[in-house]
Amino acid sequence: MLSVVRPGGRASERFEETLAYALEKHCFSVTTCLPAPIENRRLLFAVPLNESGINSAYYQLLAFLRTHPGSLKGCVGGVLVDGPGDLYTKSLGRELALAASLAGCTFPGRPLVEATGDLRNFTVQAKNAGCSLEKAYRLAAADLVDRVCTFAPPRHKRPRLLVLHASSRATSNTLALWGQVRAHLWDACEIQEIGLRNGTLEDCAGCPYTMCLHYGEQGECFYGGVMVQEVYPAIREADAVVLLCPNYNDALSANLTAAINRLTALYRSAPFTDTAVFAIVVSGYSGGDLVASQVVGAMNMNKGFWLPSQFCMLETANDAGTALTLPGIGERLDHFAESILHQLIG
Repeated sequence: MLSVVRPGGRASERFEETLAYALEKHCFSVTTCLPAPIENRRLLFAVPLNESGINSAYYQLLAFLRTHPGSLKGCVGGVLVDGPGDLYTKSLGRELALAASLAGCTFPGRPLVEATGDLRNFTVQAKNAGCSLEKAYRLAAADLVDRVCTFAPPRHKRPRLLVLHASSRATSNTLALWGQVRAHLWDACEIQEIGLRNGTLEDCAGCPYTMCLHYGEQGECFYGGVMVQEVYPAIREADAVVLLCPNYNDALSANLTAAINRLTALYRSAPFTDTAVFAIVVSGYSGGDLVASQVVGAMNMNKGFWLPSQFCMLETANDAGTALTLPGIGERLDHFAESILHQLIG
C-alpha cells in the first residue's frame, strides 16, 4: 500500500484535486509526519507551499530524515510539490530527495512533479498530450504515483559501472577515495573510467530540439568529441554511472557539468530509467550537500537515472591525501562499496 506523507499547511484547491486524481486507483494511507522509521513502503511526499515558498511542517519532516539514518530502509519514493509562484518548488524537491536517499529511500527516474503558480512548466507536456495545463499536471502526478508503486530496481549478475571524473590523480582526494572503493568492486563489476580534463569536451550550446533529436537518434551530438566517441557508447552499456565530484565553488566541476548537459542528445532517444547514479563528493571545507543535490537534480530528476538509497558518499578533506586519513574513513568506504553491490547485483 502507498503511504502519502503530507506535511501540514494550507493547500490550494488545485493541489487537493490533483492529489485526489493521482491516488484514485490506489490504496493509500496519509500521514502528516514520520514519527518513527518505516521500512519497505512506497511513499509519495506531497508538499504544498505558501506564498513565501515555505511549508513549516515540512521542515519537521526534513529534520527527522536528517537525524534518522536508515529510517526509510527499503522504501521507494516520489515527490509532489505545489506552489503559488515560479520559485522554490524544484529546490525543495531536490533537498527532500537528497535527505530521503540518505535515509534509505530509492527514487525512480524523474521522481519530482512540481507545479508552479501558473503551471507554465507543463507547457510542453500539455502540447504533447493535447490537453490543458491543469490536465497535464494531473496526468503527471498520476504517472508519478504509478511509477513509484511499480518501480523495481534492475539487478545484474555482474554490473557494468561507468566512472566519470575530471580530476588529477596526483592531487585529488576524490580519486583517492574512489581508488579504495574500486578495490572493493573490481571482482564483482566491470568498470570503465573516463577522464574529462583539460578542455576535452565542449559544453552544450542549446541546439534546437529537432536537431538535438536528430543527432541523438544516431547516438551522436553535433559537437562530437569525447562525448560521442567515448561517453555515449559507455553510457548505453552501463548499469550505473559513478560521478566523482570535488566541490568547486559549491558546484559540480565545469567539465562534469558540461558532460551532464551533453547527455541531452542521447536522452532524447535512449531513456536512462534502468541506469543508476552514484556519487563521491569531497569538499575542501563544507557544502558537499549542495553538490550532491545538483547530482540529484541533474541526473535523477532531469535526465531520469534512478537514484539508489544512500547514493552518495560525502566527505570533507582539503590538502591532497588527507581524505584517506579521516577518522572512520575505512568503514565508510567499505559501507559505500557494499551498498553499490547490494543495490545492483541480483
